[in-house]
Amino acid sequence: MTHDIHAYLAEFDDIPGTRVYTAKRARAGYQLNQFCMSLMKAENRERWKAGEDDYLAGWALSDDQKAAVKARDYNRLLDLGGNIYFLAKIFSTDGISFAEAVSTMTDMDFPTYRQMMMNGGRPPQGNRSIKGGW
Repeated sequence: MTHDIHAYLAEFDDIPGTRVYTAKRARAGYQLNQFCMSLMKAENRERWKAGEDDYLAGWALSDDQKAAVKARDYNRLLDLGGNIYFLAKIFSTDGISFAEAVSTMTDMDFPTYRQMMMNGGRPPQGNRSIKGGW
């Protein structure tokens, strides 16, 4: 029995609101994620806060990645290969909690998102398959 790895990986795109971090995404986001990891050092956070454009200029990011970083568009950054655990370095540097940053990736404000999560999260109905509608 042979398996088509591309067909298998394409199935991940059917999960609503989810971006599975594949090897392809990792390759696309390598420099972006390295930039994020640089923010683990206090001196780099200070350089970043002193001038985002200057700091970003030192990284081989695509124009799309740089624009998404500056806009704090985390959904776009995930599309461009960002890993949420690396992106956390950006919002931590900004003084934003993980939950608050993730709420910006939804159609909810933070209090609504927080309450939804405290109530058990999104229901599985309608959130399992884009193609299947379930």
